[in-house]
Amino acid sequence: MNLLPFEKEEKTILIKKKSETNPKYGCKPEERKTDEMIDYGVVVINKPKGPTSHQASSYVKGILKIKKAGHSGTLDPRVTGVLPVALGRGTRIVQALLPAGKEYIAIIHFHRDINHEKLKKVLEEFRGKIKQLPPIKSNVKRQWRFRNIYYLETLEIKEKDVLIRVGCEAGTYIRKLAHDIGKSIGTGAHMLQLIRTKAGPFNDNEMYTLQDLTDAFYYYEKENNDNYLRKIIKPVESGVQHVLKIWVIDSAVNSMCHGADLKIPGISKLESGIGQNKKTAIMTLKNELIAIGTSKLSSDEIMKSEKGIAVRTEHVFMLPGVYTKIS
Repeated sequence: MNLLPFEKEEKTILIKKKSETNPKYGCKPEERKTDEMIDYGVVVINKPKGPTSHQASSYVKGILKIKKAGHSGTLDPRVTGVLPVALGRGTRIVQALLPAGKEYIAIIHFHRDINHEKLKKVLEEFRGKIKQLPPIKSNVKRQWRFRNIYYLETLEIKEKDVLIRVGCEAGTYIRKLAHDIGKSIGTGAHMLQLIRTKAGPFNDNEMYTLQDLTDAFYYYEKENNDNYLRKIIKPVESGVQHVLKIWVIDSAVNSMCHGADLKIPGISKLESGIGQNKKTAIMTLKNELIAIGTSKLSSDEIMKSEKGIAVRTEHVFMLPGVYTKIS
């Protein structure tokens, strides 16, 4: 099975300090009220062909009648598929999603007949680290850069059209990849169609159309039925499924809501595999997202130490006061 790097990680929960969470404060993400979810959640949109990612995000904002919405990872107007859109106060979660790996299914049209064995060898050359020059029409500086192709496989071949699945590092241009494959095989090629099937922790099995979202919001607003909407909107915590996590004791939560760094005495448990200078999600024992930061110590170092800064806080999500009275 083809998996993105974070999907291959075998995570173990390490107990640093046994602790219970007080049910009086906070709540499990899935138990939030629907109006909270609307302004602090994520929807996975099946972006249609035509609008830009920014326009699709704007449509979501209009449908849900919220002030802010932000997408994670631009899709070309001609490209369809998985487009996570963060809602309201949760828009900063896109910072955790942008660098996450992506998966696409594409049709490459070769300009002349191709030799299947040669195609197989050429595709092997494009697995691993590749050097890529962004296309002329792109939003980044046009200079050579390296990107990782985690997997690249042929699904079907019909005459000059080849259906492929590719898992890649964020920022990989699939249209340029198709062009470069065609150049390498000697026939020339271009991308005929492209669908994004994974964006970080989200995949095409959980995406919904803009019309689905419109209908669900209608039932919620006009008929007081939130069943459909709660199926579509995910808690903001779904946006850090792929990020390694540390859980803190209740008494440490409020200071972190004010931007304090996470110190070792506040840690209850953590996932194995955390290394230095890695993106890390800081969670309550109810699995609420408090903040995202950069780890200063590895999992092993945290387990062996009794003091010191474990994570430098960068983006705070939880509002102060939720756990205020805890001492």
